[in-house]
Amino acid sequence: MVFSTSLLHSVPRRRRDWLLLAALSAGLPCAWAQAQGAATLPAAQSLNEELARAIRNKQPLIVMASLEGCVFCRQARQSHLSPMHKAGTVIVQVDMRSNQPVLDFAGKLTTHDQLTRQWKVSITPTLLFFGPGGKEVAERMEGAYLPDFYGPYLEERLAVGRKFL
Repeated sequence: MVFSTSLLHSVPRRRRDWLLLAALSAGLPCAWAQAQGAATLPAAQSLNEELARAIRNKQPLIVMASLEGCVFCRQARQSHLSPMHKAGTVIVQVDMRSNQPVLDFAGKLTTHDQLTRQWKVSITPTLLFFGPGGKEVAERMEGAYLPDFYGPYLEERLAVGRKFL
C-alpha cells in the first residue's frame, strides 16, 4: 500500500470510503429490485373493455389507484397484484396526478387523475372492485394493510364481487 498523504489526511479518507460503502450497500436492495424488474400493472385504457374482459372471466374488474413513488403501492403490486394479473385476473392501474387519457365506463374520454377525483380516492393504494355497469361491487381496500392479511382481505373482496356477476 502506498501512502501519499499523512496519517491525518488518510483518516478522513477512510471515513469517507466507509460512508460511501455504506451508502452503496444501502442502495443495493433498490438496485437488486430494479434488476429483477419492478412489478407493474397495465395502465387503464378503456374501463368498459377491461370490465367486459373481467366479467368474461367471472371476476370483478380490479382497479388500483396508485401514486408514483408510493412504497405501499409497490409492495401491493409486487406481493399480490402483479402475480394475480400474470395468472389471468384483470387488474388495471390508474395513477393520481397523471394526465394519461382513459375511456371511462361510459366511453367518455377523461384522465387517470380525473377518475381518481371522481371516485373520491384520497389515499394510495386504493383497490376498487367493479361489476356490471361500472358499479362498485365490493368494499374498497384503502391504504396499507399488514402484509400477512392483505391477501385474505383481497380474496374476501373478490368473493363478494363475484356474487354480483
